[in-house]
Amino acid sequence: MIRVILPPHLRTLAKVEREVSVSVSSPVTQRSVLDAVEKEYPMLLGTMRDRRTGKRRPLVRFFACEEDLSNESPDADLPERVVKGEEPFMVVGAMAGG
Repeated sequence: MIRVILPPHLRTLAKVEREVSVSVSSPVTQRSVLDAVEKEYPMLLGTMRDRRTGKRRPLVRFFACEEDLSNESPDADLPERVVKGEEPFMVVGAMAGG
């Protein structure tokens, strides 16, 4: 199981706690994790990535093992500690403005 931490606004929308767990087959990538989250919580479809293009939404960031994975390929393997369930995959709502 892959542990996923969602930002507060997505937790409210999905009616879940801070962390959810989803089953993901190999390879474990950003794309496969987000696919699993959206399958389990269909109300989140289109909130983390564009429905048409599949690209990350501009103010959404992805982190794992203290690394910003937001600009990595969505098909790159996630760190082994995430795959083993030792560390969560984090979805973070970025802030903008001035």
